[in-house]
Amino acid sequence: MSQKVRVRFAPSPTGPLHIGGVRTALFNYLFAKKHGGDFILRVEDTDQTRYVEGAEDYIVEAMNWLHIPFDESPSKDGGHGPYRQSERKDLYLKYAEDLLASGNAYYAFDTAESLNEHRANHEAEGKTFIYNWHNRLKLTNSLALSAGETQAKIDAGEPYVIRFKSPQDETLNMKDIIRGDIKIDTNILDDKVLFKSDGMPTYHLANIVDDHLMKITHVIRGEEWLPSMALHVLLYKAFGWDAPQFAHLPLILKPVGNGKLSKRDGDKFGFPVFPLNWKTEDGEIFPGYREDGYLPEAVVNMLAFLGWNPGTEQELFTLDQLIQDFDLARVNKSGAKFDFEKTKWFQQQYLQEVDDETLAIQFSKLLKEKGVETNINIAPVVASLKERATFVSDIWDEGSFFFERPKSYDEKAAEKAFKDGTAEILSSVKEIINGLNRFESSHISEAVKGWITSQEMGFGKVMMPLRLALVGEMKGPDVFEIASLLGKEETVARIEQAIDFMG
Repeated sequence: MSQKVRVRFAPSPTGPLHIGGVRTALFNYLFAKKHGGDFILRVEDTDQTRYVEGAEDYIVEAMNWLHIPFDESPSKDGGHGPYRQSERKDLYLKYAEDLLASGNAYYAFDTAESLNEHRANHEAEGKTFIYNWHNRLKLTNSLALSAGETQAKIDAGEPYVIRFKSPQDETLNMKDIIRGDIKIDTNILDDKVLFKSDGMPTYHLANIVDDHLMKITHVIRGEEWLPSMALHVLLYKAFGWDAPQFAHLPLILKPVGNGKLSKRDGDKFGFPVFPLNWKTEDGEIFPGYREDGYLPEAVVNMLAFLGWNPGTEQELFTLDQLIQDFDLARVNKSGAKFDFEKTKWFQQQYLQEVDDETLAIQFSKLLKEKGVETNINIAPVVASLKERATFVSDIWDEGSFFFERPKSYDEKAAEKAFKDGTAEILSSVKEIINGLNRFESSHISEAVKGWITSQEMGFGKVMMPLRLALVGEMKGPDVFEIASLLGKEETVARIEQAIDFMG
């Protein structure tokens, strides 16, 4: 591409960032980095009535956690700031006035009451009220009034808005990178408000002006903005500016595939729809992927596959690999069904890639939270259990017995394992273990299995009660590996406890 690629992620700070927004940010980032371009955060906070304290910080923290950094943002000026629309509001009136001067916009003085009356009359006749070419000369605006009447209203301080004058009897030909050629009959478009009576621009004007001034080359955004594309293209034409290329991403659908994924779906099916925990003013906490134990790499990989595919069987991609392979041409038009089980699969795959020492540090934090103190070397414990784990917390579920001596024994397993003569067998095993100078699993195995063979005894008579003595249940890795990790002293103590239990 001859022009340097510049894309932006432009959320409104009205609450926590939904994973649909994260996916939009990710696709923008991948596209920018693929083409050596810039990824910009612009905060669209013109609607101060919906502004939520902390939402902007949440967005930045979520992107940092996911390792999707911005090249330019409110805290990183790249020469195109400010990056909050509330700090740019003095810019927009000039551009609205330029459209008035060129005849592409007009003043409208209609009150909310009069517009509601028009809507009600149309609805009574089974019609839809649209403010555009077919009725604008019958309404209270500068197209229907003389220049003198218009100025008199302005001078009198009458509230007004500035509306875009959508063209009549034209066919607008547009191109979307994902959806291809799009044709729109301009007669169906309404004359959108560009500037409100409170002196603030609407999304449409601010968005176009900012994209132009920030030299945005590609607008990659959600499908919900597709209906606005015609107005935005017309605004670029009206200003005499080159429009960026547009790409509208497919919706992320509910797990059942019907409708857009929402917070309610997360509540219903038990999965997060936000990257990080979000706490409301009244103390309610919505769960996030980070706090639920997901690795950022797993979340990124999962999101990349919501609407995009590489055209191969490969499913696991590092961020660098995603940058290399990402192509907007391979983004689907149709919605992408959210599959929470697949999300967990990604997490499980990535957990296996985490080195044991790093995982041990994370697991140590969990032990600390549980108030568990131990002298056991945690790294080999983690290594022995992580294959069965999806989250770090699963390592505790699978291996809490390493850190807590059994308080009871699985009832059904005890009926099978603890029989007449079992206490004597375990006493012999204890003596063998006590006599070992080296306590690696291979040495324990060789000694115990050698004794079993010499006694011409079935292995089940020893192995099952030994596992139950050490674990309390019939689970866990190789029993001799468990013993070696517990250490000789603790292994002997647990065997003695089981012997006492059998009384």
